[in-house]
Amino acid sequence: MRTRLAVLLLLALCLLPCPAPAADLDTMIGQMILAGFRGFSVDKDSTIVRDIRERHLGGIILFDYDMLWGSGRCNIRSVTQVKKLISDLKANADIPLLMSVDQEGGKVQRLKKSYGFNETPSAATLCASGDDEVRAAGAMVGTNLSSVGFNLDFAPVVDVNVNPDSPAIGRLGRSFSSDPDRVARCATLFMDGLNGAGVLSCLKHFPGHGSAGTDSHKGLTDVTGTWSEAELSPYRKLIQGGHADMIMTAHIFNAHLDPKYPATLSKKVITGLLRGKLGFQGVVITDDMNMGAIADEYGRREAILRAIEAGADILLFGNNLAYDEHIVEKVHAVIRSLVDDGSIPEARIERSYERIIRLKESLG
Repeated sequence: MRTRLAVLLLLALCLLPCPAPAADLDTMIGQMILAGFRGFSVDKDSTIVRDIRERHLGGIILFDYDMLWGSGRCNIRSVTQVKKLISDLKANADIPLLMSVDQEGGKVQRLKKSYGFNETPSAATLCASGDDEVRAAGAMVGTNLSSVGFNLDFAPVVDVNVNPDSPAIGRLGRSFSSDPDRVARCATLFMDGLNGAGVLSCLKHFPGHGSAGTDSHKGLTDVTGTWSEAELSPYRKLIQGGHADMIMTAHIFNAHLDPKYPATLSKKVITGLLRGKLGFQGVVITDDMNMGAIADEYGRREAILRAIEAGADILLFGNNLAYDEHIVEKVHAVIRSLVDDGSIPEARIERSYERIIRLKESLG
């Protein structure tokens, strides 16, 4: 009897969540940064490789089009080239990298037919076509991504199509539907396809970008007069159903939710609404911190401080709308200085690190 009880106790302990492996402060900070860079290949002297080795960079995003150069000279040229690039990047990481890309379908897909990949229709077209089409598209995207080494897709968009003429969402067909329930259903099917191929998904853009009349890439976007609680419905359903791997914040301002800060920098929105009211305890990532809504309105140090205080776990610097070869080094130094001067408690960094490591462990 005692032996049986001991075995049952051991089994129960094995089922408990394991704490994240111990790490020093610089390692934990590095895991909170996800960044882009320029180049089709890397070697041991590449700045991004040094960021992985020396600063424990947590994740990388690849692009096919360089916004500053106005050309396709960025990271993606062919299937073989992308596969080798990702393999070389991963080989330098002591903690597995989140290798990410924006592959939604339609007008937002970095892995294009011209590079040798399979393309899929927009979210709007897919969801209107039926469940089977959405499920098949998710599986196709997941297979495409995993075959070359990606493990994170910044998709699906779960913004409700409140304003069909919204320049960043509705006009581009990025929203599944104007019906929140249909958005949640199609997002679930798409994510099932990604997850089945071993690729993590990321819901975006919290708390809802579908009613926006302007584009947050270009400046502060105010949805105070257009946003409604219905835009939270897909998040609520997906979180309650256990379908949310990661959630990306929107650079939108809503005075009803926070009279002072946009969602990405708002503790009321991330900690109060997303984590508190909706119960999401997973990884929260910011939208690109180089976007005009943040970069043009706040200094880098203040933006980083506010985002971490708000509850964001990973700060995304796409390094494409603006470019700085040393962006990882600079962001890492800012976060370290904020901890060293007492502006951010080290315990706050530890909480994000633990969530990030749990997410990475889910990849096996």
